[in-house]
Amino acid sequence: MPAAKDNVLRAITDDGAFRVIAARTTETVRRAVEAQSARGNTARYFGDLLTGAILFRETMAPQLRVQGVLKGAFGSGSLVADSHPSGKTRGLIQLPKDKDEIAIGNGAIIQMMRTMPNGRIVQGMVEVPTEGGISRALMAYMQVSEQVVSMAALGTLIDEEGVKSAGGYLVQLLPEVGRGPLMVMTERLREFETIDSELGEGFSPQRLLDQILYGMPFTTLETSEVGFECWCDELRVVSALATLSRSDLEHLLSTGEILEINCEYCKREYRIPPARLQGLLESS
Repeated sequence: MPAAKDNVLRAITDDGAFRVIAARTTETVRRAVEAQSARGNTARYFGDLLTGAILFRETMAPQLRVQGVLKGAFGSGSLVADSHPSGKTRGLIQLPKDKDEIAIGNGAIIQMMRTMPNGRIVQGMVEVPTEGGISRALMAYMQVSEQVVSMAALGTLIDEEGVKSAGGYLVQLLPEVGRGPLMVMTERLREFETIDSELGEGFSPQRLLDQILYGMPFTTLETSEVGFECWCDELRVVSALATLSRSDLEHLLSTGEILEINCEYCKREYRIPPARLQGLLESS
């Protein structure tokens, strides 16, 4: 039986008080974790960051590319989640040679970046709270950098075979929210501060949405698919090589061998023949 596709579901309560975005990201996270050979807490934080970047893009900038960066405490490395408006998502883990796991807590920061149509980068950052992990960090970022009051929970379940399930939700308070609905939602979400218990068999954005908004009339707005896919290609690799100095290109050519380059995100190998390098040298 083929695996269920990852998707994001958006909805709004009929009273205009809340917008809810729920996501299943299991396959996306699984393939990104496998590509980066991640394990343990690093894999969990990485999975949550990927889900968080997807939810943030779907909430604040569905037509823009969004990157989420977690810079670990004590120089323990960084995690990158890259979410494209097409739904393609990829990620990168960078750990120092003397570290086998990224650390969060005091000193860790999370940074969110949006690439505008004109190429300008809009970004902001907040410290990662000592408790609550990436979920609390995303909420803090939405409050401080976006001035949007939100509640969110992200989850990545991992067993001995790898990523078992991943997903999350974000509830955004809209200007029309009244005191009564706010009190009801606040109490409701106490049961969903973490969603690990929801990420079992049969988990879906629709099921999570139905539970969070139980008893609240709502309208489903849109469903969009997401998945792990890298947008690297040979043209981008050659374009990057074209930025090298003439002396660097000459050094690469001096070996007379095919240049092998791996994409850091997906580990795909590109083989650039000497003739292609010679062409770059002649045009430099």
